[in-house]
Amino acid sequence: MTEHQQQGQGGGITPEVLKSAMKAFKKRLKLTALDDDSRLGRGPFSGGATGVFAIRPPDQFPQEVWKELHRQGKLRDSGNGLYELPKGEQDRA
Repeated sequence: MTEHQQQGQGGGITPEVLKSAMKAFKKRLKLTALDDDSRLGRGPFSGGATGVFAIRPPDQFPQEVWKELHRQGKLRDSGNGLYELPKGEQDRA
């Protein structure tokens, strides 16, 4: 994405970019969790929730986008550059 596409008239990040970034984040989180669940060495009867809750956000969006989503309460900062969905959103992702 170009910088012009990411910023609106006033220099802020457009809602379309935030929506696209959130969609990309959820997709990456889902794929990471599926990859973790399909690892060898996991017992066939050991069910339960995945161990993946926080991921590094996709690189195609700048850090300012993720900080804005965090400010809006749509993501939680887990530290070390990792983000996760808020508690209520984790079950729906």
